[in-house]
Amino acid sequence: MSDTMEKLVHAFERFPGVGPRQAQRFVYHLLATSASHRATLAHLINDLARDVHQCPTCFRFWSGKGAHCFSCADRTRDTALLMVVEKDQDLEAIEKTQTYRGHYFVLGGVLTLAGKGAIREQELLRSVDTRRKEGLKEIILALSATSEGEHTADRLREVLKPYRDHIRITTLGRGLSTGTELEYSDAETLSAALINRKES
Repeated sequence: MSDTMEKLVHAFERFPGVGPRQAQRFVYHLLATSASHRATLAHLINDLARDVHQCPTCFRFWSGKGAHCFSCADRTRDTALLMVVEKDQDLEAIEKTQTYRGHYFVLGGVLTLAGKGAIREQELLRSVDTRRKEGLKEIILALSATSEGEHTADRLREVLKPYRDHIRITTLGRGLSTGTELEYSDAETLSAALINRKES
């Protein structure tokens, strides 16, 4: 295998859920496709940086006009509710339920039991301070039902403790089975979990 191929295999291995064999299959697939297909793919990857940006309020990625994403810019959404999710895919899954009409905050990851990982903890606290002035009444911790999700929720409960006198902190009801990642849950399960959320 050439040096370029090996480098591309290693690049694909950095994708979530992609192992060495699958990464190698991706490379051979690209070699078997037309030059125009590879050029189109390369252009699309380059265009991501130009066309997609991060909302400065909720930190989701989006490609619309203006600085803020559609949910943050939507004045009809309920300012009393703030849902904290791990990643953009979780936000998209919740939106598909058409059950929730509040605002979001994307943590950008979870904390592992070994103490690894990073989340937007300070940004969340700043967001909560700002949203309190706009009538925030409830923070919903909508994290995956995994050990990392639970560990992250525990950390968030700790840092949000000073707000408990004024803001209700809840978690999704367990229509979600243990070990379930939010982005892979169907709309009905997520709707039930959201409707049956409980005090955290």
